[in-house]
Amino acid sequence: MTARVLPEFARATVLVVGDVMLDRYWFGDVNRISPEAPVPVVLVKRTDERPGGAANVARNITALQGNASLISVVGNDEAGESLGRLLDREGVKHTLHRDPELSTTVKLRVIGQQQQLLRIDFERMPSHEVLASKLDAFERQVDAADAVVLSDYGKGGLAHVARMIEAARRHGKPVLVDPKGSDYARYRGATLLTPNRSEFREVAGRWTDEADLERRAQKLRAELDLEGLIVTRSEEGMSLFTAKETWHEPTRAREVYDVSGAGDTVIGVLALMVAAGSDLHAAMKVANHAAGIVVAKLGTAVAHREELEASLAASA
Repeated sequence: MTARVLPEFARATVLVVGDVMLDRYWFGDVNRISPEAPVPVVLVKRTDERPGGAANVARNITALQGNASLISVVGNDEAGESLGRLLDREGVKHTLHRDPELSTTVKLRVIGQQQQLLRIDFERMPSHEVLASKLDAFERQVDAADAVVLSDYGKGGLAHVARMIEAARRHGKPVLVDPKGSDYARYRGATLLTPNRSEFREVAGRWTDEADLERRAQKLRAELDLEGLIVTRSEEGMSLFTAKETWHEPTRAREVYDVSGAGDTVIGVLALMVAAGSDLHAAMKVANHAAGIVVAKLGTAVAHREELEASLAASA
């Protein structure tokens, strides 16, 4: 497979809506145990910040030279300002609605000797008023997009998800959803859902073999009126279910270093491929390679076009 197999992404635009967060990392050395409690003492040597959640989806799109517009809600705080600056740096166009009653979601990870020791989360649900303003922004921007991603992290930012799906389909736009929770009825009518293995099991129940998995997946796909369902299965790869086919892609990861943010990469690349005119089968193949790249990196990460082209070429 050569570089020419990848579509020209520069003309493709994806509108991303969902829960954003700021991923903060404190890296340091661990040389002793605290005398106060049986915990390691981390001497912090450097810090890093990266866009997380739906912001990481958008970041993965621009890393592949596609165009991403992001709509979300943040607090009127330092973390929200920092997230906006990071998105500017990544080339992501963004509409971040400020909610003075909201604290921007922050995930702080403490890393010692390249090992995650602790994660501290700061978060609060957004108000109804700011969510309504986000829906207005969606109606204004959806027509300019080639595909829509709804990235649900269960933080309250997609309270109007059913109305967003209806509006996108009314404008003739494919809608890809990274779901959360056990109530998938609100995603009815989307083009594609991308639950991971445990999320799918929570909704469809445990399966006994591949045939049982296919039966449960096709049943859910039909009930929700989806064009496709992709179950990401960690070390088992990804499985696509449509009305015409069931297709499995084995994992492409040579070394798994950190799976955080891998789902963001998957749905971002899927949406970009669809926005560029690819079918779901081809889109999943490329997204699977992208996932294999990012899990070999520490923290929320992206796959750049050169890396993805090299991975595709190596598997040809």
